[in-house]
Amino acid sequence: MKTITAARAVAAALLGLTIVGAPKLALADIKDYEFQLVEPSVQAGADRIVTVKLVNKKTGKAVPDAVIFASRLDMAPDGMQEMVTKVTPMPGAEPGTYRFKANFSMAGRWQLSLGAKVQGETGTVENKLVVTAQK
Repeated sequence: MKTITAARAVAAALLGLTIVGAPKLALADIKDYEFQLVEPSVQAGADRIVTVKLVNKKTGKAVPDAVIFASRLDMAPDGMQEMVTKVTPMPGAEPGTYRFKANFSMAGRWQLSLGAKVQGETGTVENKLVVTAQK
C-alpha cells in the first residue's frame, strides 16, 4: 500500500513539473523579436512608403498579427530630433510585414521608432531603425 501511495506522489510531482515547465519552453523571449527594414532607403518627398518586417531572430520567420501601438519618425540620426513627421500605418503586403506612409521632407537619415505587442508574448518589442531619404 505504501508503494502505491509513493508511486502516485512521484507521478503527481512529475506531472506538476511538466505542466509548470512546459509554457516556459513554448514561448520565446520578447528580446527574440526585432523589426528589420525591407529597404534601407526611400526617395525624399511626400507620401513615401517604408516597409518593415517583424522577425523572430531565433527562427528567422516573419511574425504576423503584431499590434503596433507606437510609431515616430524624426531626424535624430542627423541631430535634428525636433524634425518630426506624421507616420500613417498602411496594410502590409505579406504576413509579418508592416508598412507606413510618411512625408520625408528633406534628404538625410530618419529614425523610425516602433513599439509593438506580439501575440502570446509578454513585454514590448521596441526598435529604432534608420531610413535614408535620398534626393
